[in-house]
Amino acid sequence: MLPKRTWQMIASVIGACIVGYFLYHTVEGERGWVAQMHLQNEVDAAKETLAKLKQEHDALDHRVHLMRPESLDPDLLDEESRKTLNYSKPNEIVILSPPEKNVSAPK
Repeated sequence: MLPKRTWQMIASVIGACIVGYFLYHTVEGERGWVAQMHLQNEVDAAKETLAKLKQEHDALDHRVHLMRPESLDPDLLDEESRKTLNYSKPNEIVILSPPEKNVSAPK
């Protein structure tokens, strides 16, 4: 039989191992502090993307509103029709640029 002091040391080591295990998983675990920080960064990035998309949506919604029959803007109508039909006025200088490449298309 082992002396009482040895059993106390074994119990202390086992207790320290259990505490260490839980501390490790509190920080590095699947739902730990580090994972929480990564998720928070993803949420912040998604909020920024949402704000940009809302601004773009509002701008497009405003342009659509200006194209409706009850509030038709003649300048916008002229701009859109000339862009769609590739027309220009006789006194305008046209500068052609290459079309933008689609970044999301696989190569």
